[in-house]
Amino acid sequence: MGDDLSRAKSTTGEAPPAPAAPAAPDPVELLRSKSYVALLVLGALVGIPVAAVAYFFLAFVAKVQTLAFTDLPQDLGLGSPLWWPVLPLALSGLLVGLTLHYLPGTGGHRPAEGFKAGGPVEPRDLPAVVLAALATLCLGAVLGPEAPLIALGSGLGVLAVLLVKKDAPQQAVGVIAAAGSFAAIATLMGSPLTGAFLLMEAAGLAGPMMGVVLVPGLLAAGIGALIFIGLDSWTGLGTFSLTIPNLPASTAPTVAELAWAVAIGVVAAILGRLVTTGALWLQPLVERRQVLLTPVVGVLVALAAILFEAVTDKDASFVLFSGQEALPDLVHQSSSWSAGALVLLLACKGVAYSLSLSCFRGGPVFPGMFLGGALGLLAAQLPGLSTIGGVGIGIGAFSVAMLRLPLVSVLLPSLLLLSDAASLMPLIIVGVVTSYVVSARLTPRPSTADGAAAP
Repeated sequence: MGDDLSRAKSTTGEAPPAPAAPAAPDPVELLRSKSYVALLVLGALVGIPVAAVAYFFLAFVAKVQTLAFTDLPQDLGLGSPLWWPVLPLALSGLLVGLTLHYLPGTGGHRPAEGFKAGGPVEPRDLPAVVLAALATLCLGAVLGPEAPLIALGSGLGVLAVLLVKKDAPQQAVGVIAAAGSFAAIATLMGSPLTGAFLLMEAAGLAGPMMGVVLVPGLLAAGIGALIFIGLDSWTGLGTFSLTIPNLPASTAPTVAELAWAVAIGVVAAILGRLVTTGALWLQPLVERRQVLLTPVVGVLVALAAILFEAVTDKDASFVLFSGQEALPDLVHQSSSWSAGALVLLLACKGVAYSLSLSCFRGGPVFPGMFLGGALGLLAAQLPGLSTIGGVGIGIGAFSVAMLRLPLVSVLLPSLLLLSDAASLMPLIIVGVVTSYVVSARLTPRPSTADGAAAP
């Protein structure tokens, strides 16, 4: 047989045809199979513990934040000293640096490189993910909980599959890992559907196989939402909802507001590019000596917050943390913010955000939303734009500048401004599209191996 093939190649001058690649799985047949029903059941079951872990993770972060920044200095008889944020943020940097240096894995994805929903997380990587995220979120760094929760849900999903069947097919592991991520992120983003869109758009899910992965994920997310509601009723710790209550009614969009949407989209794209560029420049420098330099970055984040509080007499918490809890206060107290205070807030929060992206571990979603809200409030101090319209446009435009996920970036302000979402939607879409296109133009093209820009 081998001689025949050699003779065939020598006489024709061509190699024999390569064996055909195995056929891709048929989504319809997968949906009809008994194994898929088993995956649905496992996905629903996984949603219960994952949602419970995510709920208590968020509750723990909220409690430790209050303890570290409010209760502890008061218990020590210090009151609320201006310099206090230096201590928890230096400790945060030290803990994150030690975790990333000594534990397996990378502690989750690097947030400076954008929001990612990668493949299944190995269970052995979970300790680094949890410890780095808790040190980041509890002690004041400017990142959100969404990326650690997604990784946590994925790792717990993989662990559940391996406990049931150690030699489970990789496809089944991936589906349940995705279901775990859906369950973990579902209610944090305001609804199971928004969490699903976030993961689908970030992972690039499309085509016939999307439904195969999506259905177990939605089921796990629905179960997770019920768990969140039940735990809130039982513990009273909160629902962690994004919706801003008691907002004034918005009016129909005007031509002036559409022009403002374009302007805010351009400015948001420029500011987002500055934040990302600073983080990407600093990231390799810090990673060379993580244990030493990450605490230094933490101290710089604290100094940005201290500068803001010293100049404006507003609380440093507006600069620190993810901004999820501070955004409703910023919107409701908008009349008490001068243009100068908002400009300084954008500068100090933007610097702290860029620093945190470079070496801490967390998600980029909520700080971007907060900065967008502040940008919209600043624009609303000029004629032709309502306060709520500015906030909605700013949140959408800054979100897409940081995430590069246009669909999710339209949905996020709609969830925050629920009562005004329908009337503001055209403005939000214009702002998001403008920021998305400008951001694409501002982003350098990746280089090829010979140094030339890739097409």
